[in-house]
Amino acid sequence: MSANESASNEAVAELLVHSKCELGEGATWCARSGRLYWVDISGKRLQRYDADASGAKHVTWEMPERLACFALCEDERTLLLGLASQLAFFDLETGAIQTIVEVEPGVPTRLNDGRCDRQGRFVFGTKYEGTPRQAIGGFYRLNHDLTLERLPLPAPAISNSIAFSPDGSTMYYTDTLTREIRACDYGADGTIANERTFVTLTDDTGVPDGSTVDAEGGLWNAQWGGERVVRYGADGVETERVKIPTAQPSCVTLGGALLDTLYVTSAREEMEEEALAREPHAGGVFSVRIGRRGLEEPRFQGRWRA
Repeated sequence: MSANESASNEAVAELLVHSKCELGEGATWCARSGRLYWVDISGKRLQRYDADASGAKHVTWEMPERLACFALCEDERTLLLGLASQLAFFDLETGAIQTIVEVEPGVPTRLNDGRCDRQGRFVFGTKYEGTPRQAIGGFYRLNHDLTLERLPLPAPAISNSIAFSPDGSTMYYTDTLTREIRACDYGADGTIANERTFVTLTDDTGVPDGSTVDAEGGLWNAQWGGERVVRYGADGVETERVKIPTAQPSCVTLGGALLDTLYVTSAREEMEEEALAREPHAGGVFSVRIGRRGLEEPRFQGRWRA
């Protein structure tokens, strides 16, 4: 199936949380707690949705600057934050933040997309904030010992779609403006080789945003501006689509009790009043059960320094 053909078994996601995010991102399912986390980058908020026998609960935390991405940690009360200018640890109970390292200081970029690799190291990219867009950002890895290294990948204008195959041997990523999702061989020791094109979007609308990988090795990609999430097999061939009832889906994760629910964040930034009237749930979180199962999200293995 080509990337501009709609799958016959297209599912439709429904609103889960009317969060009204300006720029929702970072969808992450915590399998241990059964909670969904995401961020509103522009709103400087971390958000969490708890659904259990006592009912649903939507919780938010205010951040000192824009929060672009994050990772679960082995210590369940701690998250690794990818703030606009730095990486930091965050205590969910006390709200305390401990800076780890600044990223690209003095450069007009901010952190953007990020996920842990299968070894529990945090891999992320940056985004150029000026206009017109320039490819001067980078892809980085925060190691277990909290050292930061730049990965030998081409500089992006807008990093996105960071995800890893089930065995961890393939890394996916994109510079959104290229409309290509890339792949490379990714060694357990962190080495990178064989950079290549995985998918080129051919639809008239939509660019690649956040991604996740299911247990069969399929890549699910939210396509900003395209009202859709698309799944590609490990061979790069489209297998199915999910319709999202808003124009700007931004990130995906697979969760729920059986890891078979697709959760999708979205955004309302730069939408005019007329568009918001047509799409009142823009910026919300959507969900749909699918016929695939996900993988438990890897946790960052580094530790908060005393």
